[in-house]
Amino acid sequence: MLARGKSWHRECFKCGLCAKRLDSISCCEGPDKDIYCRVCYGKKFGPKGYGYGLGGGALQSDPSVVCNGDMSAPHTTVVDTAIIKAKPGEGCPRCGGVVFAAEEVLAKGRPWHKKCFKCKDCRHTLDSINACDGPDRDVYCKTCYGKKWGPHGYGFACGSGFLQTDGLTEEEISQSRPFYNPDTTSIKARPGEGCPRCGGAVFAAEQQLAKGTMWHKKCFNCHDCHRPLDSMLACDGPDKEIYCRACYAKNYGPKGFGYGHAPTLFSSDGQNTMLYPEGKAFAGLKAPNGKGCPRCGFPVYAAEQMISKTRIWHKRCFHCGDCKRSLDSTNLNDGPNGDIYCRGCYGRNFGPRGVGFGLGAGTLTMA
Repeated sequence: MLARGKSWHRECFKCGLCAKRLDSISCCEGPDKDIYCRVCYGKKFGPKGYGYGLGGGALQSDPSVVCNGDMSAPHTTVVDTAIIKAKPGEGCPRCGGVVFAAEEVLAKGRPWHKKCFKCKDCRHTLDSINACDGPDRDVYCKTCYGKKWGPHGYGFACGSGFLQTDGLTEEEISQSRPFYNPDTTSIKARPGEGCPRCGGAVFAAEQQLAKGTMWHKKCFNCHDCHRPLDSMLACDGPDKEIYCRACYAKNYGPKGFGYGHAPTLFSSDGQNTMLYPEGKAFAGLKAPNGKGCPRCGFPVYAAEQMISKTRIWHKRCFHCGDCKRSLDSTNLNDGPNGDIYCRGCYGRNFGPRGVGFGLGAGTLTMA
């Protein structure tokens, strides 16, 4: 058996302390040129002190494995990172020492020692997840960053009903973190190219798109209630403005019986914009023969079309020709007269008649 470049008998290839038989996997070569199992190697040459025993809360203090009778645990060497000074602006921002690749941690493009990469206030060790870069070019944990640079006042403490009452005064806060409200109208854009709300130029870092037009993030809110919007909440109005869903429905949604907040409520807010009373349009151009909706004769656009037997219908016209019941692809029946029916009306008009074709087997349909 080979170990440390030396040949061993199989019978002699055992741990130097417990005499346990070893192999190429369990063998550990000690600095005293002997071989050990993993447990004995750890006892004799591994780290000692609080946390290095059988468990996290145990103390390794085995006197039988301490060399030269020294009962004290080995001391951890404290490295002074500030011994080798770096050029101004190139070293660690905390201690000013040179930062080598093996101990480098990056924050905002600046290298730090792992030892120095701690919160400036509470000295909590940081990593790439909980590190926050402050405007004073130092690093903080999330809690200290929020206390020092975050918003203050009612609702900005541990919960929405708490008051952030840190030792900093309002004057100190305003001096260290001045509030900046950008004026989006200072740079005017060409007619038709700027923000529709303020007319200022919109740059890539602050743009929001709606119906092919670019808006400032600051201006991208509801025209009526000024609620901030996003791509899920924004509704483009016919007046080229944007609205939240509620305000859009109030201004441009259908009105009348059944269009309130519940099916039985009546909406009477604003002017009635219902274009199809009694199911018929009273304005607009008719479509050419054979190209419009078979029921009303007006053009059918892609957003409102329903197809049956190669004919295109409006969604509002897609109902049974007899009972006016709304239809879909599961209960639709095309009649030989070019109209559409539900199953019941289709059976009454075009289904078989005679004994056994009524409501029961002994019924005669005379319709």
